[in-house]
Amino acid sequence: MWQYEKKLQYPVNIKNPNPKLAMAIISQLGGPDGELAASLRYLNQRYSMPYDEVKGLLTDIGTEELAHVEMISAILYQLTRNLSIDDIKKSGFDTYFVDHTTGIYPIAASGAPFTATYFQSKGDIITDLHENLAAEQKARTTYDNILRLADDPDVRDPIKFLREREIVHFQRFGEALRITQDKLNAKNFYACNPSFDKNCGKKKR
Repeated sequence: MWQYEKKLQYPVNIKNPNPKLAMAIISQLGGPDGELAASLRYLNQRYSMPYDEVKGLLTDIGTEELAHVEMISAILYQLTRNLSIDDIKKSGFDTYFVDHTTGIYPIAASGAPFTATYFQSKGDIITDLHENLAAEQKARTTYDNILRLADDPDVRDPIKFLREREIVHFQRFGEALRITQDKLNAKNFYACNPSFDKNCGKKKR
């Protein structure tokens, strides 16, 4: 059960619209390394996690990623509000405008719509945690690229916050991997799958 707090995790207050920049940032909503894919990845993986500590971590981070979806959507809304038709044409926002006006729709910067093929839930704790570690690094790299393109401090500020959270999540998943490996046979972490095989990894006393 979640409790929704009616405010953003971190404030977004953008004064100057910039639809061209919005079309780059939108990748962190509906792109292959975006926040929507991250939230679905973690909130689905948690069901097959055999260890409560890891399941709790996935729930926490998956929930936070939903807050990041909200932040990115707020950024996109503020970058595309009050546009004139001339603004839309000159910025290259016209192709998006035809299908969505200025509504928020999850696509990648390339224009490809969101797809569930962007994330994996394999049902193997070692595999899924490595997937998550890579996902957080890819998201961090995407935010690095956005920061290279953005010079508006009102945009850079929340993007920097989101980038920092990717680093924290990477560290937390590293801790989860160590917790998992401590529960498995140190000679062969891959001898069995604790998410599926009974008695897998239980140490004999």
